[in-house]
Amino acid sequence: MKNIVILGCENSHANTFLNFIKERAEYSDINVLGVYSADKDAAAKLSDKFGVNVLERYDACVDDADGVIITARHGDDHLKLSRPYIKTGVPMFIDKPICIKESDALTLMRECRDAGVRVTGGSSCIHCEFIQKIKSIRQTGELGATIGGIVRAPISMENAYGGFFFYSQHLVEMMLEVFGRYPASVMAFDAGKKITVVFRYGEFDTVGLFTDGIYTYYAMLASERGNVGEEFPVNGQSSCFVTEFDNFVSLLRGGEQKISYDDFISPVFVMNAIFRSLSSGKEERIEYERV
Repeated sequence: MKNIVILGCENSHANTFLNFIKERAEYSDINVLGVYSADKDAAAKLSDKFGVNVLERYDACVDDADGVIITARHGDDHLKLSRPYIKTGVPMFIDKPICIKESDALTLMRECRDAGVRVTGGSSCIHCEFIQKIKSIRQTGELGATIGGIVRAPISMENAYGGFFFYSQHLVEMMLEVFGRYPASVMAFDAGKKITVVFRYGEFDTVGLFTDGIYTYYAMLASERGNVGEEFPVNGQSSCFVTEFDNFVSLLRGGEQKISYDDFISPVFVMNAIFRSLSSGKEERIEYERV
């Protein structure tokens, strides 16, 4: 039996993952020690629905947990919630945004690296079938060299969970998953409920379109010999949530980490550069620091 703890249960991930554990036979070896949230009502609702314990402290299961799921809505809480467990070396799922501050992201990954903590998480959207399809087309060169692309996704600018950073990793990480984890610079244009971002990769540019309150997801790869684009759903029935949970379960069962620490936090540097560009009105270079 693998014992896990869920820290921060204000969003849908905690509910979704608990439902997987309850309903799917392939997860019968996973036991939830408890859930913790600063939002007491959110934790109580999960307790009522799934019968899980509500933890009074986020570090209550340090000596007993075999794995940790961190799904707090505010990225500034992720380093704090994870730190007591890092020293035990147990694997972690860390939801988007990994962190808000670049310094926090570096500290988190350096401590995980030094303790041998294997990580997974980020945006669930990168596991959508269409995103993986166009990533494969680009990597294999099936349609020739890449000449550009588009990713559209929702954003929430006014919220209590970090404003721009709360939802922006979905678009950013889909862009990085398909076109490369390290664009050189970005330039953002604010048009009220819409934000357009040019991602500059050197040999080509791509465009991201954030739409506030409109929950439409779309991606397109433009190549020398054609374009491949499609609108795709991201909802409770999407397979991406099972895939990301399977990645965590694989780590619980001794599997290897699938992404480098540097790649894992690359969206944090990109999001901060976009945020700077929104303020400055200028193209902003992305200054990556390595773990």
